[in-house]
Order: sequence, then structure tokens, then C-alpha cells
Amino acid sequence: MGEVIVQIDIDAPPADVWGVALDPTRLKDWVTIHRHLGAHDGGPPRVGFTMTQTLSLRGAPFRVHWELVRCEEPRVAEWHGRGPAHSRAETAYTLSARDGGTRFEYRNEFFPPLGVVGRVAQRAVAGNIPETEALASLQRLKRLCEHPVHR
Repeated sequence: MGEVIVQIDIDAPPADVWGVALDPTRLKDWVTIHRHLGAHDGGPPRVGFTMTQTLSLRGAPFRVHWELVRCEEPRVAEWHGRGPAHSRAETAYTLSARDGGTRFEYRNEFFPPLGVVGRVAQRAVAGNIPETEALASLQRLKRLCEHPVHR
């Protein structure tokens, strides 16, 4: 899959976008490949915060154990994840104030097992799905932040 970098402008302040994006219980509301939130730490996001998430690509579910390794509220969050068969992922959110709203940049890089062979197989299986799903997720995040529903 390699690296996916996408961004979107959201008509809401960075603190509001941060509040939605970094709340594990809200992942189901905006991450299109999210299927289930497992064990997760409580309280505000912070370096060392962990969670387990089940995701699905092409109908194949897989579990990722995430740790927040960088947390600069409300600007930067970086997650490192461990998945099946020694795969790993890095995901970063970068938020910047822009014209009264927020520019939200999402970066994800997946490292499949088996080195080069794993990367070739991953491209064949996933194709452009990761970027398509990332863009769809950001559209959902935009809708949630611009039109919040009070819970």
C-alpha cells in the first residue's frame, strides 16, 4: 500500500476537530473501515494512550493494537500500530488553523510482513482502496465536525 496522505478543510476550529478525531468512541462515526473498538485507555489522549481496533479491508477483518506516540493537542497526533503477522502501521493527524477552520491532514503508512514480497502482495490485494477509504473517512469527519449532533 505504501504511504497515503490526504487532507481536507473543515469549517470548525482545531480543538473541535481534535475532540472528535481523538475520541476512540467516535471512530465508528467517521472511519469507514472501522468495525469495532476493543480495549482502550480512558481519559484524554496522551503519549502512551493505547487502544485495540478491528478494521476491515475488502471484507477481511483484522485487529490493530495502537499506541499514541506523539500528542500535541490540538495540532499533531501520531499512532503506531501492530497488526497480524508482525505487520505494522503508522498514522498521523496534523491539524492547522486555516481561514477560521481547520486543515486536517491524514497520513497512513502500512508495513506488511515479509518485506518486499509482502508489499507487492499488499498492492495487488488493496489497490487504491486505502486512499479511497481515507478520503471517504475525512468527508465523514468533516460532516461530523461541521454539523455536530449533541449526544
